[in-house]
Amino acid sequence: MFEPVVTELRKFVAPEFLFGLDARLQVGRYARTLGAGRALLVSDPGVAAAGWTAEAADLLEAEGLEVATFLDISPNPRDHQVMAGVERYHATQSDLIVAVGGGSPMDCAKGIGIVVANGGSVLDYEGVDRVRVPMPPLICVPTTAGSSADVSQFAIITDVAEKVKIAIISKAVVPDVALIDPRTLVTLDPYLTACTGMDALVHAIEAFVSNAHSPITDVHAAEAIRLVAAHLRASSERPGDLELRTRVMQASLQAGLAFSNASLGAVHAMAHSLGGYRDLPHGECNALLLAPVVAFNFPAAPERYRRVAELVGCPGADGPDPSVREALVRHLLDLRTACGIRGGLAERGVGVADTARLAAKAIEDPCNATNPRPPAQGDLETVFREAL
Repeated sequence: MFEPVVTELRKFVAPEFLFGLDARLQVGRYARTLGAGRALLVSDPGVAAAGWTAEAADLLEAEGLEVATFLDISPNPRDHQVMAGVERYHATQSDLIVAVGGGSPMDCAKGIGIVVANGGSVLDYEGVDRVRVPMPPLICVPTTAGSSADVSQFAIITDVAEKVKIAIISKAVVPDVALIDPRTLVTLDPYLTACTGMDALVHAIEAFVSNAHSPITDVHAAEAIRLVAAHLRASSERPGDLELRTRVMQASLQAGLAFSNASLGAVHAMAHSLGGYRDLPHGECNALLLAPVVAFNFPAAPERYRRVAELVGCPGADGPDPSVREALVRHLLDLRTACGIRGGLAERGVGVADTARLAAKAIEDPCNATNPRPPAQGDLETVFREAL
C-alpha cells in the first residue's frame, strides 16, 4: 500500500557533517576554514583520559590556532558549568568552540555559545526558538553513539536549583560542522555503549511516531531503529569491532537527523525530569522508560508502532493490535536487558513518593507537544510507577 503524497511544507535542518573513520582528524582544517584564531576546546575528564581531547588540541594547534581547554563538565551538564565556560571563553578571547565528547560536552558547548552571543543565564533560553542571536562557530566531534547533539537543534542543561533538565530547542544551536568518527567509540565501555545506543533507539522511535514526522524524517528514523536493534548488543560486547561501531554510529547520526526535525515525545520529557532529579545517565533513563511509554502510546499510533515492531525484529508483528503491543513492549524490555541495562527505577533510588513530583516536572517539557498521545500529568505519574 502506498502512503498518500504529503503536500504540506516541510523544513529539514542539519549541519555540514563528515562521517567515517578518521573524520575527527579534519578538525583543524575545518576550524581554519571557519576563520578562527582561538578555539575553546570543550570536553570532559573521561574523554581527556581517553586521549581524544589532547589529539584535537594538537590538530588545532597544527593549523595555527591558539587553544584553551574547558573540562569542568559532569554528566548531565549543570547551568553553572555553562556559565563557567562562558567566562573561560571571554577570558581567552576565543572565537570558535570545539566540543569533543558525548552529549554532555556538546550540550555544554551549545549552552556556552548561546550565552556568549545572547547574554544572561543559559536558563533564560528554555523552550522553543528563544535563542535570537547566532552562536559563535561550533564544531562537534562526538565520542558516543547516541546523544546526536552533534547534528540536532536540541541542548539539554540541568537546572540545579529546580533539579530538572531543561530543553533548549532552536536551529540556532545546530553546530556548524559535525565530524562523526566511529573510531572514537573503541574507548567506550560496554555499559555506556548500551545506554547511549538505547538513547539513539529512543530518538529514532519517538521521531518515527511523532505527530510532526514526515517522509523525510521517516527514512532516517526507520533505518536508525533497524541498525540499533541489529547491532547494539554485539557492539557492546566487541568494542574493538570497527564495523559494528560504524553501524551504531550511523544509527546515532540518522536518529539525530530524524528527531532534530520531527522532535521527540514523552520518553524524553520524562527522562529530562528523572535525570535532573536523580542525576542518572540520560540514555539509562530513556531505556528504563521506553517500554511503558510505548504501551501508553500504542493505541494512538498502532500502525506506526507495528512498523517499529517489524524494524526491531519483534516476533508477532503481523498479529492483532493488542498482541503486537504486548510483544513489542516485551521485546524492548528484553533488548535493554540483553545490553546490560537491568532492573527498574526502584533500584536507582526512585520511590512511589517521587512519582508525583517527577510527573509534575515532566508535563512541562516541550517534548510532550509531539507525543502521539497527548499525556495528562496523571498519565505520566502512572507511567513512572510502571517503570519502578
